[in-house]
Amino acid sequence: MKSKTTQILVVLATALVIMQSPLQASTTHCSLLSTAGKWAYTYTGTILTPNGGVPAAAVGHYIQDSEGNISGSQTRSVAGSSGVEDISGTVTVNRDCTASATINVSVNGQLQRTATLGLVFDSNGNHVRMIFQSLKLPDGTNVPVVLTIDGNRLFSKD
Repeated sequence: MKSKTTQILVVLATALVIMQSPLQASTTHCSLLSTAGKWAYTYTGTILTPNGGVPAAAVGHYIQDSEGNISGSQTRSVAGSSGVEDISGTVTVNRDCTASATINVSVNGQLQRTATLGLVFDSNGNHVRMIFQSLKLPDGTNVPVVLTIDGNRLFSKD
């Protein structure tokens, strides 16, 4: 009796694992195609200067296509001074939903800075968390920052 009960439990457990496997696979796979769409974001943090930390924040939106190209705009505030900027760049997405991006920030076509970002997509690819890994000026000067980004997909790729 005990061995028959054990066999039934093993069969039921195996069936449960097999039934859930396709669902788990589909929710844990990210790609450029699965993360393409229209996004909105906000970032906040600190720019570190020789005279101390300076607060920085922005809100913006961008479109990511299925090839990993990004374009959009943002309104940012640094130490209370605001401005509107264009963003463009590329993103690479890994199957485990981590990603990296290189973003160029321009004003009137003039490059202001380039950011390298680390990303993680969650919520079935509809939410993204990012952190600045580096920020460089056009002359190559590295600007130390502690900035994080929180973004939500507004619409999937059309």
